[in-house]
Amino acid sequence: MVKAVVGDETQLNLAEDRLSQSGLTSQVGLVIGKLSSSLDRGFVYDLVPTPPNDAGEPACSLIETTTAATFKDDKKKGSKSKSQPADSSTLAIDRDWVAEHARQVSRMLVGGMNVVGIYVWISDSSFKNSTITLCQLLQTVKGVAEAAPIQETDYDKRLLIHISYSPRRWTCRNCILSSNITSSSIRPCDFKMGRVLSLLQTFKCTYNFKLSLPICQENTSKSSTLSAILRHGISVHAKELRNAIALIDGNLVVNEEPCSNEGLHEVELLLPFMKNTQAEACSQKDAVGVLIFSGSVCSFAYLNPKEPVSQAIADIKDDIIRSLQSRLDIICDEADEDPGPIGEDDREAIQPSEKPVSRLILCLLRKTCSLAFPRRLFIPWLAGTFICDYLQPSETPEVLKDHCVELMSMEALADASTILQPEVEAPPMVAKSFWNVGVPGHSASSFSVEKSRRIDTSGALSSTGNIKSINFKMLGAFFFLILSIFVGFLLLKRS
Repeated sequence: MVKAVVGDETQLNLAEDRLSQSGLTSQVGLVIGKLSSSLDRGFVYDLVPTPPNDAGEPACSLIETTTAATFKDDKKKGSKSKSQPADSSTLAIDRDWVAEHARQVSRMLVGGMNVVGIYVWISDSSFKNSTITLCQLLQTVKGVAEAAPIQETDYDKRLLIHISYSPRRWTCRNCILSSNITSSSIRPCDFKMGRVLSLLQTFKCTYNFKLSLPICQENTSKSSTLSAILRHGISVHAKELRNAIALIDGNLVVNEEPCSNEGLHEVELLLPFMKNTQAEACSQKDAVGVLIFSGSVCSFAYLNPKEPVSQAIADIKDDIIRSLQSRLDIICDEADEDPGPIGEDDREAIQPSEKPVSRLILCLLRKTCSLAFPRRLFIPWLAGTFICDYLQPSETPEVLKDHCVELMSMEALADASTILQPEVEAPPMVAKSFWNVGVPGHSASSFSVEKSRRIDTSGALSSTGNIKSINFKMLGAFFFLILSIFVGFLLLKRS
């Protein structure tokens, strides 16, 4: 739990002006920032309002709950109910929609930036006098935490910022989330405004990776689909990446001191030599192939100058893994609505192009297929910082403008040339075929996963062909040995 929260004064004042000029009586949105465990402090970079849902309805609204009986009682008591309409209003929030907004926004954030909670714009009386409103807010915070988890921070801690327009003031509370949320789950914390974004230090890393993921002989379940194998492989690689040694500007990171140098800092990650634990987990007897997933990821991270430099390394590592997971999520989101995988009986009748590639069961697949991963691009955000988005091979950078306007409430980009595309020059992908172990009824296929462009792959030899090739080579070697002995014997006899 953070003891104090500092919000960027420039951005939060702009947000307050925007809310006061909107004429709205209620609004809910996301808090973008960072919860620093090393400093025991939270930082708020900006507030992003949740857009209307697909039906065009706002994410929250005030519902009048005054009944006729209450009105008569107020009239008998001589109370002025018209002067205090908020006292009889309850806040209704579309929690699922706010959580979905948080999920999509979290994909656009880089290292050191997270969805750390929600904010709400309502009067002070509506916030304090309604238990239903408080429960709605806590449930919304919990849904946001589940949709946009933070790697290096405890899951059960988020922020709730209340901006009151009557009277005008800001309050911040810690939300301790659990299965049983009560009024004691919310606790006040110190909140102030100051310089935050302009002080951030920038770290950049280009990380080259190559994952060899064995394809095991399994039953026709979802666990053997391409998406499941990749998701498991990324999670295993995340554990290995935690042990990587880091160099910042060519210097080994060995202490917990803050980084005093300004400007852009280049980070290089060096993975220790490790055994292929995934290949060992799947024995040769059960394996029918290997999936090669390789490429390059460009990563940014932002660090408060008071935080130790090791935190920037941790943020870079988290950003790399989150970027790989986000690309896979995007592909799965765009896949066919039908969740059913391709079974044994359908594998020959259905062409790979007729089913989403992410749902294909690789151990049953006979056809050659390939999958293009989205590229990562970086869009200028606030005070020289960047956020990111992902571009499919068939898309142009122009589509990113709509995402930024809708999800991040940004003004439309006037010049697309300001978008950074560092992954355009990523190393070319190398497609490798499945290796065969003679599983009856299964022939190997070549499968490649790439991030920047689609490439074709060729089919591999069948297990029978491999065996024949090996036998032929052994027979040739045997005859060559016999011939060598015979020639040597003749030469020795002549001498």
